[in-house]
Amino acid sequence: MDKTLILVVEDEKEIAEAIEIYLKTQGYDVIKAENGAEGLKMIQEHDDIQLALVDVMMPVMDGITMIKKAREDHDFPFLILSAKSEDLDKIMGLNIGADDYVTKPFVPMELLARVNSQLRRYQRYLKMVSQEKSNDNIYVQGGLELNADTKEVSVDGNPVRLTPIEFKILQMLIKHPGHVFSSDEIYEHVWNEDAINTETVMVHIRNIREKIELDPKNPHYLKVVWGVGYKIEKL
Repeated sequence: MDKTLILVVEDEKEIAEAIEIYLKTQGYDVIKAENGAEGLKMIQEHDDIQLALVDVMMPVMDGITMIKKAREDHDFPFLILSAKSEDLDKIMGLNIGADDYVTKPFVPMELLARVNSQLRRYQRYLKMVSQEKSNDNIYVQGGLELNADTKEVSVDGNPVRLTPIEFKILQMLIKHPGHVFSSDEIYEHVWNEDAINTETVMVHIRNIREKIELDPKNPHYLKVVWGVGYKIEKL
């Protein structure tokens, strides 16, 4: 399993090295930068950074500016490292996107506790985003479910075996519940050619209905709109 990568942006070499030692004892990988501009460069070069510890007062580019710029494209947590006299900077940092702050001089255990807390929160967020993305290709209407990734269909939890053509037709309809598609539209979309003989669409629709409907003569999901076309009922 890959280690978690943490970016430390600190211009005081001794502090940066001490933080690196603390983090490495916890099993984290560490990369360092000496100012905000260098920190942004590191972020561009490493797309697997999961947390950044950023000092406020640094040459070339301060930490507040760096975090503000980084926040435009990145959602991993940022922790501000600040002296007690920099309360205003802490508030400003939190307002522009930092997630937490650690006051210097800091106790190593407090630093690690805050890092661990933010990482846990971020990893939960990544898991949630991953689940949402995976759900993007799952279409559900009532008890009818179609998974575009696994090519599986089920009704009330019971698997339904469809042919590839039947699957394509059902996927087209269930992606747009309530929308009525004509036979020509279905044919051209599924067969990827001009509609010539759309009677085949009717045959496939009938087969799909036999497989997904409890009572095919009185369909619950796949409806005919006479003279217009077919739709999956929006439930």
